[in-house]
Amino acid sequence: MSDPARFNRRLSLQQPVETPDGAGGVVRSYEPVADIWAEVVPVNASAEVAADALGAFVTHRITVRAPRALTARHRFVEGARVYRILAWRENADRRLIEVAAQEQTD
Repeated sequence: MSDPARFNRRLSLQQPVETPDGAGGVVRSYEPVADIWAEVVPVNASAEVAADALGAFVTHRITVRAPRALTARHRFVEGARVYRILAWRENADRRLIEVAAQEQTD
């Protein structure tokens, strides 16, 4: 059984909402779906050095209790931090989901 104390970060799971922009495109915003207790562990950091680069990226492993209906269009938010979902998998006993997520830093 997993240690409940390891889920010590409260994240907001958000889903995208698209509204027409009047010019044939859409404007994407996000709305909260649920607040979730999670474990967030930094895994890797990288930076772009090109002139048009967006900055540094930190990859995290975010573990949450399953089941959750996740897609790559969802995201996690913690205060000013935004974690973009890259991939996910269930653990062996299917009680937890491990999410690979990327946070952009400036």
